[in-house]
This record gives sequence, structure tokens and C-alpha cells, in this order.
Amino acid sequence: MGKIRKGDDVVVISGRDKGKRGSVLAIASDRQIVVEGVNIIKRHTKPNPNMGKPGGIVAKEAAVDVSNVMLFNPKMGRGDRVGFKVLDNGTKVRVFKSNGEVLDA
Repeated sequence: MGKIRKGDDVVVISGRDKGKRGSVLAIASDRQIVVEGVNIIKRHTKPNPNMGKPGGIVAKEAAVDVSNVMLFNPKMGRGDRVGFKVLDNGTKVRVFKSNGEVLDA
């Protein structure tokens, strides 16, 4: 169970995109995630007429290391650390460290 999951709202805390906010599009690996609108790269692609793909320069998001992002806390209005807590009924949930608010209801 990871601290950051697909669909979470995150804020970048270091690098050239510092301060940008976006949602997690995919989990690339154990330490890498793809965030919407962050770490945009330009890829030069060849045309492929069999698949109907035109050639040219395509801009897309590249993976970012998990250590460079924080989960966005809407109540605080900034990035926040995440921890885990076991509820009374035995379910494990993620909680914000600053105010103890439960993320997974």
C-alpha cells in the first residue's frame, strides 16, 4: 500500500516544476509516478502510416520521483506528509500528518 496512489492530487516540492500541482496519472514503478502537467518532455516521433500516426514533435509527461512530490491537503492549502492508521474496524487508512484527517473513507 503506497502513500501516493493514482488519482491523488499532488504538489511538486523540488525540481524545475516546483510549486506545480496536478493529479497522478499513473504509477510508473515503485519510486516513479506520472503527474498531469509536470515534467513535460518533447519526443521526436517517426510517422507510422500502418497505425495512422503522424510524425512530428510530441509533448508528453515523463515520470517524476516520488520523493519530489507531496500529497496536497485541501484544508491546509499546501503539500502535506502522509502516514497510516488502523481504524477500530481493522481497516488501514492514509492520514495527513498535520491534522490527522483521513484520506481514504
